[in-house]
Amino acid sequence: MNGLEHSAEGPPLLTLDAPGRATITLNRPRHLNRLHREDLLVLHAHMAQLATDTSLRVVVLTGRGRAFCAGFNLQELGQADATGSDAKLFERTVDALEALPVPTIARLNGGVFGGATDLALACDFRIGVVGMELRMPAARLGLHYYPSGLQRFVTRLGLATAKRLFLLAQTVPDQELLRIGYLDALAGADELDTTVQAWAQPLLDGAPLALRGMKQSLNDLARGDAEAHTLRERESLCAQSADLKEGLAAFEQRRPARFSGH
Repeated sequence: MNGLEHSAEGPPLLTLDAPGRATITLNRPRHLNRLHREDLLVLHAHMAQLATDTSLRVVVLTGRGRAFCAGFNLQELGQADATGSDAKLFERTVDALEALPVPTIARLNGGVFGGATDLALACDFRIGVVGMELRMPAARLGLHYYPSGLQRFVTRLGLATAKRLFLLAQTVPDQELLRIGYLDALAGADELDTTVQAWAQPLLDGAPLALRGMKQSLNDLARGDAEAHTLRERESLCAQSADLKEGLAAFEQRRPARFSGH
């Protein structure tokens, strides 16, 4: 993908694939893209950069090799970094991904294990490859998962499904992931990129202010911390925008809209 197949292993890579689209690629295929502390710090830096890019319309998260991600490197579990914040580093990384203002798509090129199940769930959409599977082994390891991750599973998949994934630690195959709503779409390996692009294109074509505002509002509502005045402010911002005027004009003229994000 993008000529990365033979590049050296290391921290996640950030590429700008096309106008308005960026891709973050997990880059340790020999170890199923497990995430080390340095990887999480690099992911934070990538997301900080993307969060301020007003030209951005969509971010794709994927991995190299035969797995999407094997989760956090358990050999580093419990090791404190210089700031003493390591215990929450993974949680903060996933929360930062969810907080990106632009829509995100997880391109799941293979299996999703451990903390990677939440990393993908923090994206707005998940496109899986045929043959992939998921497993959340926290209970088998003696881990109580972090609160924001548990909340994401409950609000996005429902309590019964969250209990099944966390308490039973079952390995869940691709079709079942589609049925329970973890996956939005499933594609063969040869069709994965085409399918991801089919989901990315409407986001590239949409009005940026409306997409960003509604993503934030929907996530706030799902968490139960939405404030009515904040939702109204986002609504008002779009109502007064040049994008709305352009969208209405394009509809009347039966042509594609040319949104500016203002």
